Amino acid sequence: MPPRGQRPALVPGRRRLTGPAGPPLRRCRRHRRYFDDPCHPGRAGPGGEGSRSSEGSPVPQSQPPEPTATPPWRLLLAYVRPHRWTLLLGAVLSLLTGAAGLALPLVARSLIDDLGHDRAITGALLAMSGLVVANAAIGALGSYVLRYTAESVVLGARRGLVSHLLRLRISAVDRSEPGDLMARITSDTTLLREVTTDSLVGLGTGGLTLVATLALMGFVDPVLTAVTLGVVLVAGTVIGVIVPRINRASRRAQDAVGAMGASLERTLGALRTVKASGAEHREERTVHAAAEESWRQSVRAARWSALAGNTAGLSMQVAFITVLAVGGARVATGAVDIGTLVAFLLYVFYLMSPIQQVVGAIAQYQSGSAALARIEEARRLPAEPVTEPAPLPGPAAEPASLAFDGVRFRYAEDLPYIHHGVTFAVPPRGMTAFVGPSGAGKTTVFSLIERFYDPDAGTIAVDGRDLTDWDVSALRSAIGYVEQDAPVLSGSLRDNLLLGNPDAGEEELLRAVRTTRLDSLVERLPKGLETLVGHRGTKLSGGERQRVAIARALLRRPRLLLLDEATSQLDAVNEAALRDTVADVARTTTVLVVAHRLSTVTAADRIVVMDAGLVRAVGTHRELVTGDPLYAELAATQFLASGGLVEDAGVPS
Repeated sequence: MPPRGQRPALVPGRRRLTGPAGPPLRRCRRHRRYFDDPCHPGRAGPGGEGSRSSEGSPVPQSQPPEPTATPPWRLLLAYVRPHRWTLLLGAVLSLLTGAAGLALPLVARSLIDDLGHDRAITGALLAMSGLVVANAAIGALGSYVLRYTAESVVLGARRGLVSHLLRLRISAVDRSEPGDLMARITSDTTLLREVTTDSLVGLGTGGLTLVATLALMGFVDPVLTAVTLGVVLVAGTVIGVIVPRINRASRRAQDAVGAMGASLERTLGALRTVKASGAEHREERTVHAAAEESWRQSVRAARWSALAGNTAGLSMQVAFITVLAVGGARVATGAVDIGTLVAFLLYVFYLMSPIQQVVGAIAQYQSGSAALARIEEARRLPAEPVTEPAPLPGPAAEPASLAFDGVRFRYAEDLPYIHHGVTFAVPPRGMTAFVGPSGAGKTTVFSLIERFYDPDAGTIAVDGRDLTDWDVSALRSAIGYVEQDAPVLSGSLRDNLLLGNPDAGEEELLRAVRTTRLDSLVERLPKGLETLVGHRGTKLSGGERQRVAIARALLRRPRLLLLDEATSQLDAVNEAALRDTVADVARTTTVLVVAHRLSTVTAADRIVVMDAGLVRAVGTHRELVTGDPLYAELAATQFLASGGLVEDAGVPS
């Protein structure tokens, strides 16, 4: 671990993901979303307009990690390795299917010889029938085994990628588009199915069958084999020129699918805002443009793939005609008999299948390698260490203390500092309020406490212990956090309340519901706690979502409770009730509140006044209203906005 205040050293050979040392900006190609691209609506480059929220939180910007240097075939083998035995079984069955097919021309030659010499053909016919049945049965079994293995590979890839994405560092999420990440889990992993069977197994079995066929053709007639090889080599040269173009087109098509997912997620995630702004047509054009780019690149890849496949088919037709002409001449001169020519022509027909299988495998590998590269990019995004869930604090757990000492922090190296040396201390128990103008860095304090980000300099300590010495899971288990927008997940109301403590008992759950005044809501809902709240809680009001978030945090029995504008959408009655609840909680735990309402601030045991990334004053309401001009101005503005009561605040009118 690097010394505190320093960023971790970069992995050798890997460029930085952001900042001046990062990759260059990309030219906009019909809304392909990768590096910061100002030509996309609603997105600005680093430090540009719209790159930061009012509280200093970064707006997500699309920028992927560095392309992986690991060869795609190594990545594919890593996914296949756990399933190597079933894959090997499928490959063996495919080879047996090919062997049964290769034996047919030899039996056919024997049949023709028997007919020519007036011998019984019963044995040859039975042998041919048995080979046909065996070919069909073994082929069906082999196809099932390969498909089963391919689905298992896709499942393993999806599980691993989902587990990694759920543990991403917030800084990595800020630089990514959620829709593009989802496309990597869905469409990119789906391509592994084909690349496992058609590419990996197809290349192996098709290649072996091709070699075996050519060997048998050489055994039957070396001259005709040389003619056939000449045609095949010419076709192979042409296909070798086509293959890289399939790779490029496939990668662009997958990138465009990711861009389409990002555009769609961006629009659906704020659909009400889009409708209220009358922006449906503009957003529609953006998503359509991404879809058209995906279609265009997919068609391009399909065109090159079709050209490669048809080149292989054409080569076989040319080989057949050439063999027929040269073989006919050799039969006329008596160099070979008619049975040998028939057997060789059958082998030419059989040769078409492994050649097309190999060509298809190469083409599929190009598409799959693009998907593998995108999956690996997502897996290389920086993630938090995997740890077991830590137990939640017990009911009698001691409240936590907190201290910031000279903390400096910025969201990226090419962005200005949010904190310029923040220092304050919070003792156990009681309520501490953070106030200040927008952009002062109040919400960032909470993000640093949760270790969503690490400071560039200075130290943060909980219970006198540096945050870097804490296990992340143990740290967060001691914290209850109510975010500014109070997000609610799709599912039932009960699921949302128990999200942070699924083991909470029914009595504990109902107590939290009553404490946050959700009991009247539960009574109104048709299924009570089992009622579905809709996507992002659309069936709840803003105030109800805030109360759900507060109840969810309280159910964790936190030693440190973080409330970021947790009552901003509540009416006066519910706000007063929850203010009393928070004050009651503050007697047994440590409560930190970011607030703009003085009704919340005046109840705090201490107030931290922040401005421009610094702590300018700490004290009680009465101390600060006369001792700090900024706080006095904020207090006067808030009370005037509330309709008077200036004298009660101690602010001169």
